[in-house]
Amino acid sequence: MTQALEGIRVIDFTHDQAGPSCTQMLAWLGADVIKIENPKGGDRARRLWNSDNPDLDSFFFLLLNSNKRSTVIDLKSADGKEIARRLIKEADVVAENLGPGVMDRLGLGWDAVKELNPRAVFASVKGFGSYGPYSGFKCFEPVAQATSGAMSVTGEAGGTPLVNGANIGDSGTGMHLAMAILAALVQRGRTGKGQLVEVAMQEAVLNLTRVKFTGTLATGEPLRRSGNRSPTGGYSDLIRCAPSKPEGGGVDDYIYIIVPPDNPEMFNAAMDVIGRPELKEDERFKTAAARAKNGAALTEVLESWTLSRNKHDVMKAFAGRGMVCGAVLDTAEVLQDPHLRERGTIVDLDHPTRGRFSTIISPLRLSDSPVAPRRAPLFGEHTEEVLRSLAGYTAEEVAALRRKGVVTQG
Repeated sequence: MTQALEGIRVIDFTHDQAGPSCTQMLAWLGADVIKIENPKGGDRARRLWNSDNPDLDSFFFLLLNSNKRSTVIDLKSADGKEIARRLIKEADVVAENLGPGVMDRLGLGWDAVKELNPRAVFASVKGFGSYGPYSGFKCFEPVAQATSGAMSVTGEAGGTPLVNGANIGDSGTGMHLAMAILAALVQRGRTGKGQLVEVAMQEAVLNLTRVKFTGTLATGEPLRRSGNRSPTGGYSDLIRCAPSKPEGGGVDDYIYIIVPPDNPEMFNAAMDVIGRPELKEDERFKTAAARAKNGAALTEVLESWTLSRNKHDVMKAFAGRGMVCGAVLDTAEVLQDPHLRERGTIVDLDHPTRGRFSTIISPLRLSDSPVAPRRAPLFGEHTEEVLRSLAGYTAEEVAALRRKGVVTQG
């Protein structure tokens, strides 16, 4: 069976997370993604969060680069630039998330790419975009959250702003860029021309945060942090449960419950589950406003039942009655979660140096374009293959480039 993006070729100059998360999504959808790495260790992600074995590719890298090919080129050399130009001529998409101005200084920016290949989509991630007062500033995940409003609404009431644990600045930006690339490819089908596609990390996180501006638009006042309580009214909280592991209680033995203000049936269902139907008429909990006001008391009532049951059983009991709830799964539990395993979102892959390991693959489900997961490439694993098949070099020419240090074969 073919895949949705089969026949689409991506020359991928991205590194770290924001860019690679985008090109990985394209690779999962069937695009041929050729990752361009520098000869001095390649993508720095290969070494990030690698305390278990610094001599091997990090799991951080493996999680972000599956289904790609790796080609190592010294882009600072004249020969390396020529290789890049040849590859760009064969590209449908050129992706980059290097620092401001780097691609232009290499002679591989948008102006150069559209001359080499007018059909190519040039996709760029920048922290704050290519113009505007902040355009020259560098940006990492927490900075994107800080400058978009996301950090200001994350944390306990009265406490300090907190960084969101999910990588909405990096991977969130990557997903926005993937959508923009696909739109540009569809438009190219009508016009025959590529175009420049840009996503700024600050703006991507702002887009993900936009509903938090509802109150500000209504009152002019900033939204205040509310911890685990929903600012929309009704009742929501993190509920303690009995230990779920044989060795005893853990820091994640909780379930999160929401009773929306416009769905009192969920409160009634909760009272039935815990065997306290009389509390449906209790004035403290009878209305959404009362439940919001007396949230601490309602949490205490629920915990009188949940503290004798583990979070998995509590989730089944409440969700089975139509309530909106979820057990707080730690990262080790998620990798073994039977639901995610059955759906094929968590799979095991073999790696030449890491051995067999669990990884996370695409959440997209296309009936006619299934994902066939492949491990991330070794450093320079496909250099000769790519240079000979796409860039038109002979085996002897590739060998000469290797001797000069222009390319590296893994």
